[in-house]
Amino acid sequence: MSHIQAFLREEDGVGVVEVILILVVLISLVVIFKSQLTSLVNNILKKITSQSNSI
Repeated sequence: MSHIQAFLREEDGVGVVEVILILVVLISLVVIFKSQLTSLVNNILKKITSQSNSI
């Protein structure tokens, strides 16, 4: 009986579940805003390239 109570009190797996949930949220945000992120990165790279040519 004490083994069952010790198992229920153990919280080692909670950290793993939290990390997995955070990763799921981040991946879903990237999937949702993929086109916006792609256009933003492309615009930034174009500006960097155009400004580096003027140096």
